[in-house]
Amino acid sequence: MSMNPKHLQSAQGAAESPVDRAAALGRELLAVAREAAAAGAAVLAERGRGKVAADTKSAAGDWVTDFDRRAEIAVRDVIAAARPNDAITGEEYGRTVPAEPSGYRWSIDPLDGTANFVRGIVYYCTSVAVFGPLDEAAASATSATSATSAPSSTATPEGNTLAADGAAMDAGTHGWLAASINAPALGVEYYAAAGDGAWLIDSVLATGSDARRGGSATRAQRLQGGDKEEAGRLLATGFGYDADRRQFQVAALLGLMPGFANVRRIGSAALDLCLVADGTLDAYAEYGTQEFDWAAGALIAAEAGLPVLRPRTNPGWQAAGYLDFDALPAESSLGEVPAADQPASGAPAAK
Repeated sequence: MSMNPKHLQSAQGAAESPVDRAAALGRELLAVAREAAAAGAAVLAERGRGKVAADTKSAAGDWVTDFDRRAEIAVRDVIAAARPNDAITGEEYGRTVPAEPSGYRWSIDPLDGTANFVRGIVYYCTSVAVFGPLDEAAASATSATSATSAPSSTATPEGNTLAADGAAMDAGTHGWLAASINAPALGVEYYAAAGDGAWLIDSVLATGSDARRGGSATRAQRLQGGDKEEAGRLLATGFGYDADRRQFQVAALLGLMPGFANVRRIGSAALDLCLVADGTLDAYAEYGTQEFDWAAGALIAAEAGLPVLRPRTNPGWQAAGYLDFDALPAESSLGEVPAADQPASGAPAAK
């Protein structure tokens, strides 16, 4: 290898380029996301047989368990140890902002599909994703803004940042950067990093299986969604706890059904999005989900090459796959839900 100083300078410059630094950061964030999701899933894997004791949060069927709380603590511990200056927003413990924020924020659902978990239905998971600046200039600006406006080292209620985050994504300064969804009862992990595709590790299906979700515990398969012209297309959705909200959701669903053979209600928004990403389902649309429900799954679906709609308002529509997003109605168009019945920003939505 040449020792010409010009060559050395070029090699050093390449190693320190913004592109290389961004790639290294992406790998770091993905590693943290996967480790954190695995830590939460390990708590969920402690579940035995039979029903699990649960407390009611906001409505009948809106449950929280000790597993939710312990899994979130496990996820937070991993993130805080690896990236102590990142903010964290979690379903059970709200938002925590460090004294010197980095500008990166993690959105975590320690147990997506709590109702399934309580009943012993296997569709539940831990979901972890991180949002932040795409380049160094945006990182510096975000850190300065956060440092002057955020409280230090305290858990605070989550504000509605959907519109601001969406505008930053449109401007190309910020985005969802890495995500992992770990479903221990299914034996699968889905993960993605911005620009690097979406992947599945399935510890149940044997290597060489021709199933769409093929793979093994040691070999990841890249996800590319399903066939746009699939016969018998399936649409996934979910429903809230409030009766008026459910009435709107059912009416909206009827309007979306043309073009689909049937509908599935899995019970976990995160896994709905993953099943669209791996082609098991063709599309997913749900009104009123919270950020921690879709943060990781939306990135996984997008990196699988699918159209994705993230909500800009709370409540709003979240959707992915081969679906006409323009056909998603506004809530007022099918009957106004009284303001008193609408969940506040950050309040839990249907699992």
